[in-house]
Amino acid sequence: MMRSEEYKRILRCFDKDGDGKISAWELRHRLGRMGGELMLNEEEALGWNGDGLLDLEDVIELMEGGGEEEEKMKDLREAFEMYDGEGIGFITPQGLNKMLTKLGESKSIDECMVMIKHFDINGDGVITYDEFRVMMQ
Repeated sequence: MMRSEEYKRILRCFDKDGDGKISAWELRHRLGRMGGELMLNEEEALGWNGDGLLDLEDVIELMEGGGEEEEKMKDLREAFEMYDGEGIGFITPQGLNKMLTKLGESKSIDECMVMIKHFDINGDGVITYDEFRVMMQ
C-alpha cells in the first residue's frame, strides 16, 4: 500500500492548475503527455464524484481499487481449487459432488452433471476456471 505522501505527489502531477483536484481535461492532458489516452467511456467509469473532479480521496480509491480486484480474483481462484480437488484444472461432476457433500449439501452425480451443464460454456462436461468466473459473477 502506498503512503499518503505518494498519493499527494500523484495528485500534484496531474493537477495542472494546482487547485487540489484533477479535472477530466487535466487527466486527459497528462495521460496524453505520457503516451496514453483516456476514452470517454473510461472517463465516465472513473465515477467523478458529482463535481467532475477527482480529489485526493478519489485518487487513493483509484490506486487501491486494483488491489481489491486482485484479492477477489485470488479468493475466486482458491474457491475454484477447492472444487477442483484433484488439481486437474477443471471441476468434474464427481469433484462437485464431493465438495457439496463436504458442505452438507449432498447431490447425486446426475444432479451435479445438470448443475455443470448449466454453466458449461464450451459443452465439454466440466467447468474450467474461466467458466467458474462467469458463473460466480
